[in-house]
Amino acid sequence: METTSQFLFVYGTLLQPGNEFAAYLNKHCKFIADGRIRGRLYDIGEYPGAVIGNTAERYIYGSIFMMDDPDIILKVIDDYEGVGGLYQHPHEYIRETVSIYTTNDIMECWMYLYNLPVAAYNEITTGDYIQYLKDTSVKNNAAKQPFK
Repeated sequence: METTSQFLFVYGTLLQPGNEFAAYLNKHCKFIADGRIRGRLYDIGEYPGAVIGNTAERYIYGSIFMMDDPDIILKVIDDYEGVGGLYQHPHEYIRETVSIYTTNDIMECWMYLYNLPVAAYNEITTGDYIQYLKDTSVKNNAAKQPFK
């Protein structure tokens, strides 16, 4: 796949502290801006799946990074996302260039999009995976507390 952008928009596990691939991005990329794109985010289990579209009231929120060597970095992240000739078709994710809204601009960025049906999954209605994890953790911890 030809590299057409040096920017990558990430919205899920690649933003999580402790994720080795997030650490790889932080080492080889520069944070540019927070961004958003029209679409819906789903809880696929251990990670989210993004489906973009002209959804009037829904956005997916994430971060834009400038890659120091897009060809190498995208190969590493393709492998993490299961994209490429080594993986069974249809791929769970596909990588496409998309228009991401920032506070001041619109930027063309690579983004990994969920490529399978989402009907069985819960939507993350806030569009913010990291906040969703925090909220879910708080709910789970509260549920474990004994009643007094």
